[in-house]
Amino acid sequence: MNTLFQIIGYSIFIGVGATLFMDIYAVLVKRFFNISSLDYAIVGRWIGNFKNGIFVHQNILQSEKVKRERIIGWISHYVIGVSFAFLLLWIYGINWLKNPTFFPCIILGIATTIAPWFLMQPAFGFGFAASKTPNPAVSRLRSLQAHFIYGLGLYLAALLLSCFLNKSYD
Repeated sequence: MNTLFQIIGYSIFIGVGATLFMDIYAVLVKRFFNISSLDYAIVGRWIGNFKNGIFVHQNILQSEKVKRERIIGWISHYVIGVSFAFLLLWIYGINWLKNPTFFPCIILGIATTIAPWFLMQPAFGFGFAASKTPNPAVSRLRSLQAHFIYGLGLYLAALLLSCFLNKSYD
């Protein structure tokens, strides 16, 4: 199989697995601590407005809703998760999957916090690194926590995939 197609296939497995792990964590945090995570309808509203040439909002919560914004947001959430998994495999290569290591996943997971802090939150009207939110420090900590969990999910999904791949090499 072509290496690029292998990387894409493995990225889908790892990215969906890591994003699902992140979402399960968010459900548990909501259930046990009553702390909500990002409503992906907001992401869908942002992306849905691209067709109108609107990329930045004063406050996206006050922007007009977009048809199917929740679906757009959730699909985008998983596509982004797969894209970051692709980046991981692009950097470390397929051979890394024979024996995945923890720190590259955690480092990449935490590094992905750059996207919400410096792209999405400013575009939503929330300021750089949530500086215009009611409690920026809490918002930043929650972003870091969610992306750390995503990194942990990358590692666990890669470990699971490596079990399948290592059996096929035997």
